[in-house]
Amino acid sequence: MTGTATLPELDQLDDAELADRLKEAGSRIATELRKVIVGNDDIVEQALIALFAGGNCLLVGVPGLAKTLLISTLARALDLKFARIQFTPDLMPSDVTGTDVIQDDPATGQRRLAFMAGPVFCNVLLADEINRTPPKTQAALLEAMQERRVTVQGRTYELEPPFFVFATQNPIELEGTYPLPEAQLDRFMFEIVLDYLPEEDEVAVVRSTTSVPLEAVNTVVSRDEILAFQRVVRRVPVADAVTRYAVRVVRLSRPSEQGAPEFIRQWVSYGASVRAAQALILGAKARALLQGRAHVSFEDVRALALPVLRHRILLNFQAQSEKVTTDVLIGKLLGAIPMPRSAL
Repeated sequence: MTGTATLPELDQLDDAELADRLKEAGSRIATELRKVIVGNDDIVEQALIALFAGGNCLLVGVPGLAKTLLISTLARALDLKFARIQFTPDLMPSDVTGTDVIQDDPATGQRRLAFMAGPVFCNVLLADEINRTPPKTQAALLEAMQERRVTVQGRTYELEPPFFVFATQNPIELEGTYPLPEAQLDRFMFEIVLDYLPEEDEVAVVRSTTSVPLEAVNTVVSRDEILAFQRVVRRVPVADAVTRYAVRVVRLSRPSEQGAPEFIRQWVSYGASVRAAQALILGAKARALLQGRAHVSFEDVRALALPVLRHRILLNFQAQSEKVTTDVLIGKLLGAIPMPRSAL
């Protein structure tokens, strides 16, 4: 990686220059990802939005759809410390966070407790097949995902920024899985669903992976740049009408909300939390900058409604018996809420 600026240098740039650099960085990362990832342009865009917004991502799909490959390739394109945890039924919380061990002090000859950091002490953590491990171990990530710190034996250790959790998950219908609790699901900014590729894309995958080795992925964005981009994303102005629209979408997903559509009352047990509205606005800011815009539109909010809301809306038994999915319900919700013509 060459030509990257340091954080003090980046802090000297105005927001317009940083926004241009963010868009360029997004293009460079996407180029590296496409060396090994065929198709899935929407998935790549959502992963980049989460990266620049500083959010965690949950990737859901059956085995063999390149979930792990996508995240490991993204990590290689970034100048960040990367760690991968393969979640299994026998994984313990200390295997994630680290633990205190007894060591001999060479100076005094006495034994003392020393903290041995676990793999969570990184910048990009790949929690592979997170629903393969019991809830006790899943919960070991809760504090890290929200507060960016870890508490072990009563002592708190800060995680170096930036910190992201990219988790993969197999559908809960498969045997040997533990559904993630709602409290942990809510800490993921996006739930990204990967489906089977179109036939031509699948042919391209088979051709590229059964011939000569793939082109090496280059590191193209530094840690300092990521931190600067995250700050400029938060400084993007948002019209009050756009913020109110995002909050309206979230509030009307709750069956107890006055004015909620009848199908919400009929099919939903619990709607989305306030974190959903925060994720919609923050993600919309990053999406606007990636597309070269300095303003957030209603369409940015609508484009992110599925990944933001699908894991935060809990369907009831009636919806399940009628085979209603959260994606279908979110589509109906967006159709039921009039979108203002302009945010300006």
